Amino acid sequence: MSHFEPEVRDFMRRIVLSLLLGLVWLVLNMTLGLYFGLLFIWGRPTVANLIFYIFMIVSLAFLIRFFVKTWRKRFPHG
Repeated sequence: MSHFEPEVRDFMRRIVLSLLLGLVWLVLNMTLGLYFGLLFIWGRPTVANLIFYIFMIVSLAFLIRFFVKTWRKRFPHG
């Protein structure tokens, strides 16, 4: 398998998973908001705008919660 020590492998896994999920969240919200026009409110907010903003805030809260839980675990050397 891998020739890394378990601590290094765990650290690298955390980094890659955090970057991947952060980028997926950004691309998803950029696609929904900019390309489909849900970010902009022209005149009055529509139901689609409200659903987009609620989705963005709730998914950001879950992403931050995941980051905190992932990085809270201590490393053996620290």
